[in-house]
Amino acid sequence: MTAPYRALLDAALADPATGIEQLSALSPGELDAALRELVRDRGEAVLPLLTALLERGHGEARRVARRVRYRLSQAGVPVPAPVGRPVLGRRPARPRRAWMSGLDGSGSRAAWILFESAWGGLLLCSVIINDVEGILEAAGGEITKKRFEAELGKLRASQKLPWVELPPAYVIGRVADARATHAARGTSPPPEFARWEPLFAPPAGLAPADAQPGPAWDPVLAERSAQLFDLPELAGWFLDPERVQSDAVQLGEARASRLVLSDQLKAEREAAIVTQVVEREFTDEARRRWAGRLAEMALIFELTGRPDAAALARAAAGQLADAGRPAAQIPFARGLARRALEVGAEVAAGRISASEVSRQPRERER
Repeated sequence: MTAPYRALLDAALADPATGIEQLSALSPGELDAALRELVRDRGEAVLPLLTALLERGHGEARRVARRVRYRLSQAGVPVPAPVGRPVLGRRPARPRRAWMSGLDGSGSRAAWILFESAWGGLLLCSVIINDVEGILEAAGGEITKKRFEAELGKLRASQKLPWVELPPAYVIGRVADARATHAARGTSPPPEFARWEPLFAPPAGLAPADAQPGPAWDPVLAERSAQLFDLPELAGWFLDPERVQSDAVQLGEARASRLVLSDQLKAEREAAIVTQVVEREFTDEARRRWAGRLAEMALIFELTGRPDAAALARAAAGQLADAGRPAAQIPFARGLARRALEVGAEVAAGRISASEVSRQPRERER
Protein backbone atom coordinates (compact mmCIF):
# COMPACT_ATOMS: atom_id res chain seq x y z
CA MET A 1 0.00 0.00 0.00
CA THR A 2 1.24 3.51 -0.81
CA ALA A 3 3.08 4.69 2.29
CA PRO A 4 1.71 8.26 2.55
CA TYR A 5 -1.88 7.00 2.78
CA ARG A 6 -1.36 3.74 4.70
CA ALA A 7 -2.25 5.09 8.15
CA LEU A 8 -5.18 7.09 6.81
CA LEU A 9 -6.66 4.16 4.92
CA ASP A 10 -6.06 1.68 7.73
CA ALA A 11 -7.88 3.97 10.17
CA ALA A 12 -10.79 4.50 7.78
CA LEU A 13 -11.00 0.78 7.05
CA ALA A 14 -11.07 -0.11 10.74
CA ASP A 15 -13.83 2.45 11.39
CA PRO A 16 -15.53 3.74 8.23
CA ALA A 17 -17.23 6.47 10.29
CA THR A 18 -13.84 8.13 10.76
CA GLY A 19 -11.43 9.45 8.18
CA ILE A 20 -14.09 10.13 5.54
CA GLU A 21 -13.43 13.87 5.49
CA GLN A 22 -9.69 13.31 5.11
CA LEU A 23 -10.19 10.81 2.30
CA SER A 24 -12.58 13.20 0.56
CA ALA A 25 -9.88 15.87 0.69
CA LEU A 26 -7.56 13.78 -1.52
CA SER A 27 -7.51 14.55 -5.21
CA PRO A 28 -9.58 12.12 -7.31
CA GLY A 29 -6.42 10.60 -8.78
CA GLU A 30 -4.79 10.10 -5.37
CA LEU A 31 -7.94 8.60 -3.88
CA ASP A 32 -8.46 6.28 -6.84
CA ALA A 33 -4.85 5.02 -6.69
CA ALA A 34 -5.00 4.50 -2.92
CA LEU A 35 -8.33 2.64 -3.08
CA ARG A 36 -7.11 0.43 -5.95
CA GLU A 37 -4.14 -0.68 -3.85
CA LEU A 38 -6.35 -1.15 -0.80
CA VAL A 39 -8.70 -3.38 -2.81
CA ARG A 40 -5.76 -5.50 -3.97
CA ASP A 41 -4.67 -5.96 -0.34
CA ARG A 42 -8.04 -6.37 1.38
CA GLY A 43 -10.56 -7.32 -1.32
CA GLU A 44 -14.23 -7.20 -0.35
CA ALA A 45 -13.34 -5.99 3.18
CA VAL A 46 -13.13 -2.54 1.57
CA LEU A 47 -16.89 -2.47 0.83
CA PRO A 48 -17.97 -0.80 4.14
CA LEU A 49 -15.47 1.98 3.50
CA LEU A 50 -16.73 2.48 -0.05
CA THR A 51 -20.31 2.61 1.23
CA ALA A 52 -19.34 5.25 3.80
CA LEU A 53 -17.68 7.32 1.09
CA LEU A 54 -20.79 7.07 -1.07
CA GLU A 55 -23.02 8.19 1.79
CA ARG A 56 -20.94 10.88 3.44
CA GLY A 57 -18.13 11.81 1.08
CA HIS A 58 -18.08 14.86 -1.16
CA GLY A 59 -18.70 15.01 -4.93
CA GLU A 60 -15.53 13.59 -6.51
CA ALA A 61 -14.93 11.16 -3.64
CA ARG A 62 -18.35 9.61 -4.22
CA ARG A 63 -17.66 9.22 -7.92
CA VAL A 64 -14.34 7.50 -7.22
CA ALA A 65 -15.98 5.18 -4.67
CA ARG A 66 -18.68 4.32 -7.19
CA ARG A 67 -16.07 3.39 -9.81
CA VAL A 68 -14.17 1.20 -7.35
CA ARG A 69 -17.40 -0.60 -6.36
CA TYR A 70 -18.09 -1.21 -10.03
CA ARG A 71 -14.61 -2.68 -10.57
CA LEU A 72 -15.13 -5.01 -7.61
CA SER A 73 -18.43 -6.22 -9.05
CA GLN A 74 -16.79 -6.81 -12.44
CA ALA A 75 -14.11 -8.85 -10.70
CA GLY A 76 -16.79 -11.17 -9.31
CA VAL A 77 -16.99 -9.73 -5.78
CA PRO A 78 -20.63 -9.69 -4.54
CA VAL A 79 -21.51 -6.01 -4.18
CA PRO A 80 -24.87 -5.17 -2.54
CA ALA A 81 -27.13 -2.93 -4.61
CA PRO A 82 -26.99 0.65 -3.35
CA VAL A 83 -29.89 1.62 -1.16
CA GLY A 84 -32.12 4.30 -2.72
CA ARG A 85 -31.57 7.65 -1.11
CA PRO A 86 -34.37 9.06 1.00
CA VAL A 87 -34.99 12.80 0.89
CA LEU A 88 -33.17 13.18 4.20
CA GLY A 89 -29.64 11.91 4.63
CA ARG A 90 -27.68 11.45 7.81
CA ARG A 91 -26.93 15.15 7.73
CA PRO A 92 -29.97 17.39 7.36
CA ALA A 93 -30.68 18.89 3.99
CA ARG A 94 -30.13 22.64 3.93
CA PRO A 95 -32.43 25.19 2.29
CA ARG A 96 -30.63 27.14 -0.42
CA ARG A 97 -33.26 29.31 -2.14
CA ALA A 98 -37.03 29.76 -2.03
CA TRP A 99 -39.85 31.41 -3.96
CA MET A 100 -43.53 32.14 -3.39
CA SER A 101 -46.38 33.38 -5.53
CA GLY A 102 -48.93 35.99 -4.59
CA LEU A 103 -52.23 34.82 -3.09
CA ASP A 104 -55.32 34.13 -5.14
CA GLY A 105 -58.84 34.96 -4.00
CA SER A 106 -59.20 31.73 -2.03
CA GLY A 107 -56.02 32.31 0.00
CA SER A 108 -53.94 29.78 -1.95
CA ARG A 109 -50.38 30.28 -3.15
CA ALA A 110 -47.51 28.22 -4.54
CA ALA A 111 -44.07 27.82 -3.01
CA TRP A 112 -40.79 26.31 -4.17
CA ILE A 113 -37.97 25.51 -1.79
CA LEU A 114 -34.62 24.36 -3.16
CA PHE A 115 -32.60 22.27 -0.70
CA GLU A 116 -29.03 21.00 -0.82
CA SER A 117 -29.10 17.34 0.10
CA ALA A 118 -26.75 15.56 2.46
CA TRP A 119 -24.80 14.43 -0.61
CA GLY A 120 -24.46 17.87 -2.17
CA GLY A 121 -27.20 17.39 -4.77
CA LEU A 122 -30.30 19.53 -5.20
CA LEU A 123 -33.80 18.72 -3.99
CA LEU A 124 -36.81 20.75 -5.10
CA CYS A 125 -39.97 20.76 -3.00
CA SER A 126 -43.07 22.30 -4.59
CA VAL A 127 -46.18 22.93 -2.50
CA ILE A 128 -49.51 24.70 -2.76
CA ILE A 129 -50.71 26.04 0.57
CA ASN A 130 -53.94 27.67 1.68
CA ASP A 131 -54.58 29.81 4.74
CA VAL A 132 -57.84 27.96 5.51
CA GLU A 133 -57.20 24.35 4.50
CA GLY A 134 -53.42 24.03 4.96
CA ILE A 135 -51.28 22.12 2.47
CA LEU A 136 -53.20 21.27 -0.69
CA GLU A 137 -50.47 19.69 -2.83
CA ALA A 138 -46.85 18.61 -2.47
CA ALA A 139 -44.40 17.26 -5.01
CA GLY A 140 -40.73 17.25 -5.90
CA GLY A 141 -37.51 15.30 -5.65
CA GLU A 142 -33.93 15.37 -6.90
CA ILE A 143 -33.21 17.84 -9.67
CA THR A 144 -30.14 18.98 -11.58
CA LYS A 145 -29.16 22.62 -11.62
CA LYS A 146 -29.72 22.85 -15.38
CA ARG A 147 -33.19 21.35 -15.20
CA PHE A 148 -34.08 23.52 -12.22
CA GLU A 149 -33.16 26.71 -14.08
CA ALA A 150 -35.26 25.57 -17.04
CA GLU A 151 -38.26 24.78 -14.82
CA LEU A 152 -37.95 28.12 -13.03
CA GLY A 153 -37.92 29.96 -16.34
CA LYS A 154 -41.04 28.12 -17.54
CA LEU A 155 -42.82 28.83 -14.27
CA ARG A 156 -42.08 32.55 -14.42
CA ALA A 157 -43.37 32.67 -17.99
CA SER A 158 -46.65 30.91 -17.17
CA GLN A 159 -47.40 32.16 -13.64
CA LYS A 160 -50.43 34.47 -13.52
CA LEU A 161 -49.63 35.75 -10.03
CA PRO A 162 -46.38 37.48 -9.03
CA TRP A 163 -43.55 35.05 -8.31
CA VAL A 164 -40.78 36.35 -6.05
CA GLU A 165 -37.69 35.00 -4.35
CA LEU A 166 -37.78 35.22 -0.55
CA PRO A 167 -35.49 34.14 2.30
CA PRO A 168 -35.82 30.34 2.70
CA ALA A 169 -36.59 30.70 6.42
CA TYR A 170 -39.58 32.91 5.59
CA VAL A 171 -41.03 30.45 3.08
CA ILE A 172 -40.40 27.50 5.40
CA GLY A 173 -42.26 29.43 8.09
CA ARG A 174 -45.28 29.89 5.84
CA VAL A 175 -45.34 26.19 4.96
CA ALA A 176 -45.00 25.36 8.66
CA ASP A 177 -48.02 27.60 9.33
CA ALA A 178 -49.99 25.64 6.74
CA ARG A 179 -48.92 22.37 8.37
CA ALA A 180 -50.10 23.68 11.75
CA THR A 181 -53.50 24.42 10.20
CA HIS A 182 -54.04 20.68 9.74
CA ALA A 183 -53.37 20.04 13.42
CA ALA A 184 -55.87 22.74 14.39
CA ARG A 185 -58.54 21.40 12.02
CA GLY A 186 -57.95 17.72 12.73
CA THR A 187 -56.99 17.02 9.11
CA SER A 188 -53.87 15.67 7.44
CA PRO A 189 -51.65 17.06 4.69
CA PRO A 190 -51.43 15.07 1.45
CA PRO A 191 -49.38 11.85 1.73
CA GLU A 192 -46.79 13.28 -0.67
CA PHE A 193 -45.79 15.82 1.97
CA ALA A 194 -44.65 13.16 4.47
CA ARG A 195 -41.18 12.78 2.95
CA TRP A 196 -40.62 16.54 3.20
CA GLU A 197 -42.19 17.22 6.57
CA PRO A 198 -38.98 17.01 8.68
CA LEU A 199 -37.57 19.89 6.64
CA PHE A 200 -40.39 22.25 7.60
CA ALA A 201 -40.03 22.78 11.31
CA PRO A 202 -40.93 26.44 11.89
CA PRO A 203 -37.79 28.60 12.14
CA ALA A 204 -37.22 30.04 15.61
CA GLY A 205 -38.35 33.62 16.08
CA LEU A 206 -40.44 33.87 12.90
CA ALA A 207 -43.91 35.29 13.51
CA PRO A 208 -46.88 33.33 12.16
CA ALA A 209 -48.54 34.74 9.07
CA ASP A 210 -51.56 36.19 10.88
CA ALA A 211 -49.25 38.13 13.20
CA GLN A 212 -47.58 40.06 10.40
CA PRO A 213 -49.79 43.22 10.27
CA GLY A 214 -48.48 45.80 12.71
CA PRO A 215 -50.74 47.63 15.14
CA ALA A 216 -50.22 51.02 13.46
CA TRP A 217 -51.87 51.88 10.16
CA ASP A 218 -52.22 55.02 8.08
CA PRO A 219 -55.90 56.10 8.16
CA VAL A 220 -55.55 58.23 5.03
CA LEU A 221 -54.14 55.33 3.01
CA ALA A 222 -56.67 52.93 4.53
CA GLU A 223 -59.53 55.07 3.21
CA ARG A 224 -58.01 54.76 -0.27
CA SER A 225 -57.39 51.00 -0.01
CA ALA A 226 -60.23 50.14 -2.40
CA GLN A 227 -57.85 51.29 -5.15
CA LEU A 228 -56.15 47.92 -4.70
CA PHE A 229 -59.04 46.30 -6.56
CA ASP A 230 -57.76 47.95 -9.74
CA LEU A 231 -54.64 45.77 -9.63
CA PRO A 232 -54.68 42.61 -11.79
CA GLU A 233 -53.22 40.55 -8.93
CA LEU A 234 -56.40 41.18 -6.92
CA ALA A 235 -58.85 40.53 -9.75
CA GLY A 236 -59.99 37.34 -8.02
CA TRP A 237 -60.29 38.82 -4.55
CA PHE A 238 -63.88 38.83 -3.29
CA LEU A 239 -65.98 36.96 -0.74
CA ASP A 240 -67.33 33.58 -1.77
CA PRO A 241 -70.38 34.38 -3.95
CA GLU A 242 -72.20 31.31 -2.64
CA ARG A 243 -72.30 32.87 0.83
CA VAL A 244 -73.93 36.07 -0.44
CA GLN A 245 -76.36 34.56 -2.95
CA SER A 246 -79.52 35.68 -1.15
CA ASP A 247 -78.03 39.15 -0.67
CA ALA A 248 -77.22 39.30 -4.38
CA VAL A 249 -80.85 38.47 -5.17
CA GLN A 250 -81.93 41.34 -2.88
CA LEU A 251 -79.58 43.66 -4.72
CA GLY A 252 -80.96 42.56 -8.08
CA GLU A 253 -84.53 43.09 -6.93
CA ALA A 254 -83.68 46.54 -5.62
CA ARG A 255 -82.16 47.51 -8.94
CA ALA A 256 -85.08 46.07 -10.92
CA SER A 257 -87.74 47.70 -8.75
CA ARG A 258 -90.24 49.89 -10.62
CA LEU A 259 -90.53 52.20 -7.67
CA VAL A 260 -89.49 55.70 -8.57
CA LEU A 261 -86.61 56.41 -6.21
CA SER A 262 -83.98 59.07 -6.22
CA ASP A 263 -80.42 58.07 -7.01
CA GLN A 264 -79.58 58.80 -3.39
CA LEU A 265 -82.20 56.36 -2.06
CA LYS A 266 -81.09 53.68 -4.51
CA ALA A 267 -77.49 54.13 -3.38
CA GLU A 268 -78.56 53.94 0.26
CA ARG A 269 -80.44 50.66 -0.34
CA GLU A 270 -77.41 49.14 -2.06
CA ALA A 271 -75.11 50.38 0.71
CA ALA A 272 -77.39 48.79 3.32
CA ILE A 273 -77.13 45.42 1.56
CA VAL A 274 -73.34 45.72 1.44
CA THR A 275 -73.32 46.58 5.15
CA GLN A 276 -75.38 43.51 6.09
CA VAL A 277 -72.96 41.28 4.17
CA VAL A 278 -69.89 42.84 5.79
CA GLU A 279 -71.32 42.63 9.30
CA ARG A 280 -72.25 38.98 8.83
CA GLU A 281 -69.18 37.73 6.98
CA PHE A 282 -66.34 39.62 8.64
CA THR A 283 -66.00 37.70 11.88
CA ASP A 284 -62.84 38.13 13.96
CA GLU A 285 -61.34 35.09 12.25
CA ALA A 286 -62.21 36.40 8.78
CA ARG A 287 -60.69 39.78 9.59
CA ARG A 288 -57.45 38.16 10.72
CA ARG A 289 -57.37 36.01 7.60
CA TRP A 290 -57.87 38.91 5.18
CA ALA A 291 -55.41 41.07 7.11
CA GLY A 292 -52.82 38.31 6.79
CA ARG A 293 -53.43 38.03 3.05
CA LEU A 294 -52.99 41.76 2.60
CA ALA A 295 -49.80 41.79 4.65
CA GLU A 296 -48.37 39.01 2.49
CA MET A 297 -49.33 40.86 -0.70
CA ALA A 298 -47.76 44.05 0.67
CA LEU A 299 -44.46 42.16 0.78
CA ILE A 300 -45.01 40.90 -2.77
CA PHE A 301 -45.74 44.43 -4.02
CA GLU A 302 -42.64 45.75 -2.27
CA LEU A 303 -40.43 43.11 -3.86
CA THR A 304 -41.88 43.77 -7.32
CA GLY A 305 -41.14 47.49 -7.16
CA ARG A 306 -44.59 48.85 -6.26
CA PRO A 307 -44.19 50.70 -2.97
CA ASP A 308 -47.49 52.62 -3.33
CA ALA A 309 -49.50 49.41 -3.64
CA ALA A 310 -47.53 47.93 -0.74
CA ALA A 311 -48.39 50.93 1.44
CA LEU A 312 -52.10 50.66 0.60
CA ALA A 313 -52.09 46.92 1.36
CA ARG A 314 -50.36 47.45 4.70
CA ALA A 315 -52.84 50.18 5.65
CA ALA A 316 -55.83 47.99 4.76
CA ALA A 317 -54.29 45.08 6.69
CA GLY A 318 -53.79 47.28 9.73
CA GLN A 319 -57.36 48.57 9.57
CA LEU A 320 -58.75 45.03 9.39
CA ALA A 321 -56.54 43.97 12.30
CA ASP A 322 -57.79 46.88 14.44
CA ALA A 323 -60.50 45.29 16.60
CA GLY A 324 -61.84 48.73 17.51
CA ARG A 325 -62.73 49.53 13.91
CA PRO A 326 -66.23 48.30 12.85
CA ALA A 327 -65.96 46.11 9.77
CA ALA A 328 -68.70 48.06 8.00
CA GLN A 329 -66.47 51.15 8.15
CA ILE A 330 -63.52 49.48 6.41
CA PRO A 331 -63.37 50.38 2.70
CA PHE A 332 -61.48 47.24 1.72
CA ALA A 333 -64.00 44.97 3.48
CA ARG A 334 -66.86 46.75 1.74
CA GLY A 335 -65.05 46.36 -1.57
CA LEU A 336 -64.73 42.60 -1.06
CA ALA A 337 -68.44 42.37 -0.24
CA ARG A 338 -69.53 44.56 -3.15
CA ARG A 339 -67.50 42.50 -5.60
CA ALA A 340 -69.01 39.28 -4.25
CA LEU A 341 -72.52 40.71 -4.66
CA GLU A 342 -71.83 41.68 -8.26
CA VAL A 343 -70.48 38.23 -9.05
CA GLY A 344 -73.35 36.59 -7.15
CA ALA A 345 -75.83 38.56 -9.25
CA GLU A 346 -74.18 37.21 -12.41
CA VAL A 347 -74.49 33.67 -11.02
CA ALA A 348 -78.15 34.23 -10.13
CA ALA A 349 -78.81 35.48 -13.66
CA GLY A 350 -77.20 32.35 -15.12
CA ARG A 351 -74.51 34.27 -16.93
CA ILE A 352 -71.68 32.48 -15.12
CA SER A 353 -71.56 29.21 -13.17
CA ALA A 354 -71.08 29.13 -9.41
CA SER A 355 -68.15 26.70 -9.74
CA GLU A 356 -66.22 29.14 -11.93
CA VAL A 357 -66.21 31.86 -9.28
CA SER A 358 -66.17 29.84 -6.06
CA ARG A 359 -63.62 31.16 -3.57
CA GLN A 360 -63.37 27.81 -1.80
CA PRO A 361 -59.89 26.22 -2.04
CA ARG A 362 -59.72 23.54 -4.68
CA GLU A 363 -59.96 20.25 -2.80
CA ARG A 364 -57.20 17.76 -3.43
CA GLU A 365 -57.93 14.19 -4.40
CA ARG A 366 -58.13 11.96 -1.38
